[in-house]
Amino acid sequence: MYTTLKEVTTKAEALNYTVGAFNAHNLEMLPDMIRAAKEKGAPIIIQTSIDTAKYIGHENLVAVCKSMAEKEMVDVVLHLDHARDFNDIKEAIDKGYTSVMFDGSHLPFKENIMKTRAVVEYAHRHGVSVEGELGTIGGTEEGIHVEESDKVYTDPKDALAFVQATGVDALAIAIGTNHGQYKSKTEVNIPLLKEIDAIVDVPLVIHGGTGVNERDIGELIDNGIRKFNVGTELLVTWTKTAKQKFEETKENKSLRHNIIPCNEAVKEIVKHKIDIFMNKEGKINSLV
Repeated sequence: MYTTLKEVTTKAEALNYTVGAFNAHNLEMLPDMIRAAKEKGAPIIIQTSIDTAKYIGHENLVAVCKSMAEKEMVDVVLHLDHARDFNDIKEAIDKGYTSVMFDGSHLPFKENIMKTRAVVEYAHRHGVSVEGELGTIGGTEEGIHVEESDKVYTDPKDALAFVQATGVDALAIAIGTNHGQYKSKTEVNIPLLKEIDAIVDVPLVIHGGTGVNERDIGELIDNGIRKFNVGTELLVTWTKTAKQKFEETKENKSLRHNIIPCNEAVKEIVKHKIDIFMNKEGKINSLV
């Protein structure tokens, strides 16, 4: 089913797992990402940056996600990631996205609340879920770089006030992760996550998931992480595979013979991540 972030994270909360949110960087990799979720019997969040949405076309992304969700009988969410301009968010909603993120983490606290609330009001009128962000996550996202010295961890009391004032359906928090990190692993602040989860009653989101050590993921899930972003690992793997295949091939060989292995490599990563995200050894919070 072509569905919303709120729907899939509600189910994830009940059964104590997290939903993989995988960045599509081109249209070619998208079908295999959805097929990976189908094969694992899990929902999937396909997310795009604003620039990727414009490059591929919002309508094209919506059409593929919607048709494949129906054909493959798998829950698919199409999510706009890290949007800061209301016009970009409105365009995605109007063209059929089922989930959006307003990133006001760079704004003063009160301004972040007010602008996020405006997005929530518009999105909810159209049946679309909203993710907000509080605190700043390190690394680089779509050309925006945050230095280590500029990182701000999420304050639990601010998180509670933010959620209550905005009505967001999910909250991205800063607990030590970094966008774009793939050559090393970060130390996530589990005690801080526990503090936030204890008082905030909406699903929590990890950004910069490629840099998270897989041994920590189960504990993150057990403490409220219901959306887990993975982007850089997919991009790096697709590009490395493409460089290898195009280096080896003849100029007149059909492109699909070079592209299919790239998509299949991404598919294997998505399947592997979903295996971990399902938290098979974790507790069950409630029956649904």
